[in-house]
Parts: sequence; C-alpha cells; structure tokens
Amino acid sequence: MLPPGLPGRALRRGSLPCQPFRGYDGGVQSTTTAAARPLQSRDSRLAPFSAFMRAYSSVARRLDDDLRNEHGLSLQEYGALLALVQAPERRLRMSRLADGLVLSKSGVTRLVDRLVADGLVARHSCPSDARGSEAALTAAGVARLRAASPTHLRGIQAYFLDAIAGTDLEVVGRALDGVAGTATAPADGAEPRR
Repeated sequence: MLPPGLPGRALRRGSLPCQPFRGYDGGVQSTTTAAARPLQSRDSRLAPFSAFMRAYSSVARRLDDDLRNEHGLSLQEYGALLALVQAPERRLRMSRLADGLVLSKSGVTRLVDRLVADGLVARHSCPSDARGSEAALTAAGVARLRAASPTHLRGIQAYFLDAIAGTDLEVVGRALDGVAGTATAPADGAEPRR
C-alpha cells in the first residue's frame, strides 16, 4: 500500500524524489536507515488507524493462507464468490463486483478470468447494457464456496472474534460500522462512490 498523498504519476521508475517516507503512524524513516529504526509517532490520531491497518492485514493474511492451503482459493476469490452468492440471481455487473472488492476494472477482470478458468464463474453480457458484462456464479462455484465457508468462518472466529473480549464485541462492531458509514458518506455535497 502506498503512503497517502503519493501522486500516481510519481510511480514511474526513477521519478520518486529522495524524501523520507512518512508511515501511517506519522513517523519519519530515512531512505537509508528505514529498517534500522522503528517509526516514531508524532500524532496520536494515527495510532488507532495504524492498529486497524495492522489488525486487518494480519487477519486477512491468515484467512488467505487458510483458504489457499485448504481449498486452493485466495481470500479475494472467496470474497468474489461470496458477493455473487448474495447477489440477486447470483450475478453482478463487473463494475459492481470491482467496487465491492475494492479492485480496479483490470483487477476484477483478472480475478474473474481465474474463476472462469476454474469453472466457478461464468461471464455474460449485461442484458440492460450491451457494453457491460456480468459475472455469474456457477453450480461449481456454489459448491466450492460451501466447502470453503467453514474454513473462513473458523478463521474469523480464531483470528478476529476470539481476540476481542465478549463485552467489547458490540462496541467494536458499532465502531467499525460508524467508520464504514462515515467513509462512504458523501463529503461536501459530492456524490458517494458507487
């Protein structure tokens, strides 16, 4: 993941300025000794976000490892199958699937191509818009999702729920719902991201 505010055009090889990297917790690392020193926090507001990012990446990595080892599916592939099984008629426009999985158009195309090659998803043209296409879950996709679901749920319990005291679980759920609601709400009259 890139540090916030890094312009996309700066991603070309050799075009990044020699400046220190400011990590999520606000610390500065020199480009030559970054691995040698821990980040120093400069703003207490960044600590909870940094904890959230560490927790998310750790849990996601463990869930991904379990799904790959036991079912040959990545967490992203599992997420796509889950999104499709929950959709009306078990199909979604590619753009909606991309938004739901936080993927680019090309990223969701590659993901769906892998699922199509495995026979878990079929691609169809969109009946309401000939320019668009839809991903549809196949019977094999439903069966694979059912087989993988106990592994995924076991991981959620072990890596996420068991780490939160029972009395805190409701608070964590409300807090994360609040974050999600705020992050998806339109800012300053702008249209919400779809």
